[in-house]
Amino acid sequence: MDRIRIRGGNRLVGTIPVSGAKNAALPIMAASLLTSEPVRLENVPRLADIESMLALIGELGATIRRAGSPGEPELEIGVPRVTATEAPYDIVRKMRASVLVLGPLVGRCGRARVSLPGGCAIGTRPIDLHLAGLRRMGANIDLSGGYVEAALPRGGRLHGARHVFPIPSVGATENLMMAAVLARGESELVNAAREPEIVDLADCLVAMGAQIEGAGTDVIHISGRETLGGATHRITADRIEAGTYAIAACITGGELELTGIRPGLLERVFDTLSAAGARIDAAADRVRVTAPDGGLRAVDVVTEPYPGFPTDLQAQLMACMTIADGSSLITETIFENRFMHVSELVRMGADITVRDGSARVNGIHGLAGAPVMATDLRASVSLVLAGLAANGETTINRIYHLDRGYERLVGKLVACGAVIERETDADSVQVA
Repeated sequence: MDRIRIRGGNRLVGTIPVSGAKNAALPIMAASLLTSEPVRLENVPRLADIESMLALIGELGATIRRAGSPGEPELEIGVPRVTATEAPYDIVRKMRASVLVLGPLVGRCGRARVSLPGGCAIGTRPIDLHLAGLRRMGANIDLSGGYVEAALPRGGRLHGARHVFPIPSVGATENLMMAAVLARGESELVNAAREPEIVDLADCLVAMGAQIEGAGTDVIHISGRETLGGATHRITADRIEAGTYAIAACITGGELELTGIRPGLLERVFDTLSAAGARIDAAADRVRVTAPDGGLRAVDVVTEPYPGFPTDLQAQLMACMTIADGSSLITETIFENRFMHVSELVRMGADITVRDGSARVNGIHGLAGAPVMATDLRASVSLVLAGLAANGETTINRIYHLDRGYERLVGKLVACGAVIERETDADSVQVA
């Protein structure tokens, strides 16, 4: 099994190009099932989750052509005919986003059978909000044998509906938006999630011929169409990757320029880092993050749906706060099991106490390298950040989580001065 070995203590200085967002690419790949014409996607990251989604839509009838260069990857997805409407367990168990084929399959084919999803063990994340919305659009839903079966009467079509989410849900908003674009009549999603990845999905659907208004607000209006066409779409930059590297600059006392990212996507994160003492210099499509000379100040954070502080950056910020001056209170409101990285940070000397949904982080003078174990995607990268700042050597095991969400992580960090390598049991290999 692969692992990452880090010799900490180096300042990160340099430029990091931000990859395309996997959380935008995955629903857009699922949306290719809505049309018989090709969908061409630019800026698609090379990640394990992307490969899992490609395998899934391939099982359903998609043909995939890879194009572009290593620095500008492209995919062309064609689904002239959906040849199967079942998303099997062996693929879905690897990635929770697989459930996003549910809405497109029901919308185009009138039926779908999708295994209940897997992914990181950070909470229950039930899909009842997805299913309630599909029921309102006329689908009959059955749960049995670990599968969701959704079906319309033979020859039937989803109908538009007004659906009010009890809480904003990114996945449910995406699934219902994709289902509604081929439904008969008007749909309205109220208290919808507002994340930039939803806006990116809506932009792609509109390029395919859908009629959508309000994406990025809490009310989305969709006018159903009989059919959609093909499109070319560029995947938006990964704001979570950008935020991770911004925090990396801060925790190592360094200075990084992040290119290909609109700073407005991370306004709350940059406000938080500024409050901790970092300098943020933003331009239209890049941002420079400079750590303070005198060290970081402790800041309190509460994770919230967008535009609040993202839960996907909570673990990274916590790693940063372990060496800040003062005491931080980090409160997690999105996922109940998202403090699993705490015990591993404590192994590196961090002073953290968890009570209910909050973690009290008392800053110390320095972390110490240690062998640690990754538990989920964002916890994994928080340990990488801690290792970059720690004295001595840190070995991170079970790093397959990182392959799901960070493209060329080791290579990007090495280019900015990190001493980090990826190893296998057989040998040690530097990844560029």
